[in-house]
Amino acid sequence: MEVRLLGPVEIWAAGRSVELGPPQRRHTLAALAVDAGRPVTIETLVARVWDEPPPTAARVLQVHITHLRRVLVSAAGTPPAHLLRRSSGYVLDLAPERVDAHRFADHIRRARDADPSTALTLLRTARGWWRGEPLEGLTGRWVESCRYAYGEQHLAASVAWGLVELRAGNPLAVLGPLAELAGDHPLTEPLADVVIRAYATAGRPADALAYYAEFRRRLADELGADPSATLQALHQAILRGEPVAPREPAEVAAPVVVPAQLPADVPGFAGRTLALHTLDNLLAEKELAVAVVSGTAGVGKTALAVHWSHAVRSRFPDGQIFMSLRGFDPTGRVVSPQEALRGLLDALGVAPERVPATLDAQVALYRSVVAGRRLLMVLDNARDVEQVRPLLPGTASVVVVVTSRAQLTGLLAGGASSVPLGLLSRVEAEELLTNRLGPGVVAQRDALDQVITACARLPLALSIAVARTRQTNFPLSALAAELGEASDRLTALEVGDPAGDVRAVLSWSYAALSDAAAGLFRLLGLAVGPEIDVPALASLAGRDVRAPLRELARASLVTEHAPGRFSLHDLLREYAAELARRDDAEDARRSATVRLLDHYTHTAYAADRLLNPAREPIALPLGEPADGARPERLEDLAAAIAWHGEHHAVLLAALRQAAATGLDRPAWQLAWSLDTYSSRKGHLHDQLEAWQTAIECAGRLGEPRASAYGHRNLSQADTKLGRYVEADDNLKRALELFTTAGDHVGQARTQHHLAWLWGQQEQPAIALDHARQSLALFAGTDDRAGQAEALNAIGWYHAMLGEFEHTLSHCRQALEIFEADGDLHGATSTWDSLGYAHHHLGHHTEAIDCYQRGITLARTLDHDYFVAELLAHLGDTHLAAGQPAEARLAWTEAERLLTALDHPSVSGVRESLRRLDDRVGAPDHRLKISG
Repeated sequence: MEVRLLGPVEIWAAGRSVELGPPQRRHTLAALAVDAGRPVTIETLVARVWDEPPPTAARVLQVHITHLRRVLVSAAGTPPAHLLRRSSGYVLDLAPERVDAHRFADHIRRARDADPSTALTLLRTARGWWRGEPLEGLTGRWVESCRYAYGEQHLAASVAWGLVELRAGNPLAVLGPLAELAGDHPLTEPLADVVIRAYATAGRPADALAYYAEFRRRLADELGADPSATLQALHQAILRGEPVAPREPAEVAAPVVVPAQLPADVPGFAGRTLALHTLDNLLAEKELAVAVVSGTAGVGKTALAVHWSHAVRSRFPDGQIFMSLRGFDPTGRVVSPQEALRGLLDALGVAPERVPATLDAQVALYRSVVAGRRLLMVLDNARDVEQVRPLLPGTASVVVVVTSRAQLTGLLAGGASSVPLGLLSRVEAEELLTNRLGPGVVAQRDALDQVITACARLPLALSIAVARTRQTNFPLSALAAELGEASDRLTALEVGDPAGDVRAVLSWSYAALSDAAAGLFRLLGLAVGPEIDVPALASLAGRDVRAPLRELARASLVTEHAPGRFSLHDLLREYAAELARRDDAEDARRSATVRLLDHYTHTAYAADRLLNPAREPIALPLGEPADGARPERLEDLAAAIAWHGEHHAVLLAALRQAAATGLDRPAWQLAWSLDTYSSRKGHLHDQLEAWQTAIECAGRLGEPRASAYGHRNLSQADTKLGRYVEADDNLKRALELFTTAGDHVGQARTQHHLAWLWGQQEQPAIALDHARQSLALFAGTDDRAGQAEALNAIGWYHAMLGEFEHTLSHCRQALEIFEADGDLHGATSTWDSLGYAHHHLGHHTEAIDCYQRGITLARTLDHDYFVAELLAHLGDTHLAAGQPAEARLAWTEAERLLTALDHPSVSGVRESLRRLDDRVGAPDHRLKISG
């Protein structure tokens, strides 16, 4: 007996299909069979069978269970199956391998580690079980989610099957099925790769080239992207008439990121029955599942969205995303659509280097990633329609809840549901207070009514009243008396200007602070970024802040979300900024801002010197920090790496603030200090933004050398993002400025960047010429690091040209300088180049030694990508030297690191691991890192 899900839902016994009855009964069987052998709760079964369960759902389910038991008994298959009752639900007592979907997945898993012949048999067999659309004839959200998951698994398995067939010399067997499948997946590159290889292997290069051209056009039109380097290399090989080597099967099922980003549910949530019902209706939407929750500040928009999301999150197996758009941020710093899209793609597991540069291309990639996935998304605190529209997924499988102080009429006109929020009713307000303070407050009827009236039934005001009562442990009547005495303040609690609705409620919390805590609270309105830590606060205030900070935390005016790191709600920050403008002189506010910027600039600069001590001097040197600023002292490289990781987003915000307030010099210095960390961690879009801002600042400062440096470093991010034209333009501008200034070191380093740019475009002869020009310019300077980098680059481009003896000569000279000067990064890169040359000269022992030395240095630098690349190269050499066990160890660790980085080169390492048993050699994983 077996259960079939990969097509119509069926039970087969004794060679025939058993009659099951109506679709809902087949639906019930499927809901049990996906977890064959494991108990399934009644609640889960109901949620799987019905999108909107009727009141009689449990009774109807019992009827279906009874009929299915009879069917299983009458089928009398071998082995038999039973439907058993468990304390919390039911279990289909059937071995998982008797369910085709489980059997399919098991064969795919076994094929990954099998020899080619066995893998081919397993994959052919598995494909034979695919009978059409999974769960055919059934409908519902759970069905669609399962169907999508099975479809992705089938797609990956088909690609793997195609690659194994090609290795077995069967291209014609592949062409028909996979070309048809590609029609349903026109943007899936691994599938296109197999089809192109099949055409070429079958002796049809013209068809292969035509298919590539069409695939490239589709990518450009729909995603604004180009094919990967691997596919481009395959295209070039076919153009040159070279034989196309079969590839190893790709990983059958890549991990899918399932985000779970909802904040904690709101304690004591009360009321909002109509609004919750409106949101519930989103679950049945077939075309546009978007709701706009609008209302005044403090009315509970975010609380409603989060509370409802927790209630329905089990219906979204592909994850829940929460993003604050900071639409009404007191600093005026609104999240741009590009920033938001990068955050969404990051939450969905897309690596930073895979994100396109343009907004349209990012939108296209985002919508492709979420297509068919069952996701819940909360976009909180939106500014306007223009900010939100690019973030809408375009599919009803993704439910989106937008909160905003604005009504976002444009979204409503486009079909979004409106969920307007007003003040709580008196009953709801009382429910909120009793939920949070306990039922005993009902006995204080007069005080309860006074507090509700004074807070104008505004949820944020009521929440602050709750916090105040808990903080003091005074009876509610004491708070009611205090609010009654503040009649002039309470008028601001009436619904009106969104910026001032909660001013009075906040004012009496503020009035209870000591002078020191009140002063610190006002200063917090000047800080930027998502958080601030204790050392930065000390610089902002120009004094020790630990005692007043503890007082603010007790009063719930700041939140310590991590040890020593604090944040403020948008409204609290806005109120603090307003108080600072009212109570503190402009020069005092400016001085505090400068102290904070100096704190970040000097600490970031010191951290960068630890990260890259051999780096050339900064073009705009730092002076002494402002009086009262207290930059942090970082002890070592590990501390510098950790500090940059914790402060990256804050430093970007500080850079923006500095540029926006006319503090151009620290803005430029911050861009410089962010560069090494951003480059090593792959934050390319942040690097791009920082240097674009820095170039504008340098222009206003009238500093051409700083402008030149900005253009040169902007080109590095451009190059890594594949923006070669922009990179070339920036480097030409930098070279022009450095030449005009007579800066030979600047010219030399720009030539070095030009060499790298051309090397990335696989033009080693042109790259070598620029590297030689770089060395010639460095020769007349005392920049030893630059000379060594140029020598290493010359050696590397000789290697790209196959001139490995020249590589050894130049790289040994470079290494001597790097080691003498203690330049770990330069030495690591050079050991890598030397290992590569020795490997290709057949000097395997020497190559292994070079790579191991480089790995040791890269670990010291905490440069995970560099470690992984060196391990991949080390594995290549171990295999070439007849040491397969050592190769496996190196490649296994490289795979682990690259998987953690979500780097595309992990596929090459996985191919090497799969090839290991065949002893056919491994691909060259070489991807030269810029020195």
